[in-house]
Amino acid sequence: MNKDTSSQAASSTSGEAARPARGSDLAHGDDASATAPRFAQLALDSMAPEQRALAEEILGFSSVGISGPYNALLRSPVLARRMIDLLDYLRRNSSLPARLTELAILIQARLWRSQVEWFAHHPLALKAGLAPSVAADLKANRRPAGMQADEAAVYDYCMELTQGHAVSQATFERTRDVLGGEQQVIDLTVLSGTYVTVAMILATAEQGVPPGKVAPFAPGEA
Repeated sequence: MNKDTSSQAASSTSGEAARPARGSDLAHGDDASATAPRFAQLALDSMAPEQRALAEEILGFSSVGISGPYNALLRSPVLARRMIDLLDYLRRNSSLPARLTELAILIQARLWRSQVEWFAHHPLALKAGLAPSVAADLKANRRPAGMQADEAAVYDYCMELTQGHAVSQATFERTRDVLGGEQQVIDLTVLSGTYVTVAMILATAEQGVPPGKVAPFAPGEA
């Protein structure tokens, strides 16, 4: 979740900020009636010191403020610290270019129908150079046409591993050779698994997109 996205949720500095409606159906694209959130929105002035230090750091880069997955993660500050460091490596310092990193994240966002993941990372993927038509096909739940060779390798690897829980030797070798080596395969694998974790956190929290924003996936969209 990066501050470069087109819109930014208001961060909560005191009291509770407005939030989207609750419901796992909301987090995955369907309508839900407004009820209390599973995790009440944390406010800076009511946080423990270790939470507040992390929250202020998050506000420096997050497109959804301390909402999204961070509101839940901050319940476990040590875990949140480790997760933020891992995300920083995967998003900004791994062996993969940003275009492929964001594609891999969008693949998991689509598989999970994670409203917040897609909302936050779709504009980042386009900014990193992913063709809008590729993102549009992915959102429509079909194998994108017109992918570059490295994008096709990422797509096929992520889909095979996520859906089949295994990777064939041919897919492994192709991914390694196209992306440039074994480090790239490991970075891609951990990236994908980490954003499954983020999607799980968002689903558990029943977290939707920021108030006033349109959810990427329409109600009933497969």
